Amino acid sequence: GQWYFPGKFINADLPKASLENERNALWLRTAGGVDVTCVQVAGLIAKRILCYVKPGDHLMRGQRFGFIRFGSRVDTYLPLDTKIKVSIGDKVYATLTVLAEFPQ
Repeated sequence: GQWYFPGKFINADLPKASLENERNALWLRTAGGVDVTCVQVAGLIAKRILCYVKPGDHLMRGQRFGFIRFGSRVDTYLPLDTKIKVSIGDKVYATLTVLAEFPQ
C-alpha cells in the first residue's frame, strides 16, 4: 500500500519530523513474504517527495522507488529478526548499500 500524509517541513533530523512532516509511506512485501515499510520524510528545505511506484507494482532489488532532496530522510521499518548491516551515522548509497538481510 501507499499513503501520503500532508504536514509541516521542520528539520528532518528531529524525532518529531516522523509524525509532523509531510511524508509518503510505502508498505512492501518481499517475494519471501517479509513485510517492510519505508517512509519518505520531507525536511526543512526539501519540500517535495517523489514516489515512482504505485500499489501492485513489483520492485527489483536496488530499484529506486522515489526521491527526496536535501536534508530529508527515509525511515525504514523491518521485522525484529532482521540482520542489520549498517550502523547509525554510516553513509549509505542508493541502489548500492545493503541495509539489512532477512533471516532464511
